[in-house]
Amino acid sequence: MLTPVVDDDGTPFWEYAARGELRVQACAEPGCGELRFPPRPCCPHCHSFAAEWRRMSGRGRIWSYVIPHPPLLPDYAAQAPYNVIVVELAEAPRIRLVGNLVAGPDARLDSVARERIRIGARVQVVFPREPKELEEGAVRPPRWTLERS
Repeated sequence: MLTPVVDDDGTPFWEYAARGELRVQACAEPGCGELRFPPRPCCPHCHSFAAEWRRMSGRGRIWSYVIPHPPLLPDYAAQAPYNVIVVELAEAPRIRLVGNLVAGPDARLDSVARERIRIGARVQVVFPREPKELEEGAVRPPRWTLERS
């Protein structure tokens, strides 16, 4: 499976994710506090270099999605067709994260029937826990489950 490229600005995101926390970079300049993603060294609003990482609720809604079909990379072809969703965070609607809608943290990428995927559906973040999903030191990309009503 493909793994994200981790750079200096994004390292804290992946460190928090390894602990099962969804955090987003925020401007730490008094009077600004703007949330931003992807992480970057400077606030695009006030141009401050002061930053902090704020914990998010992990809730959001599906903003968009796609169902890839073969031909795909071999590791992905085995689970196709699966979904890739774009999630708009509840606390920060301008911030959108890409992931997969799954039945549970360690479920396969094809574990949710495509008929259940709807734009606007409420979702909750989950992170893989199983060793088979992760090699030592690997990043834990956020995944999403349908929020229970």
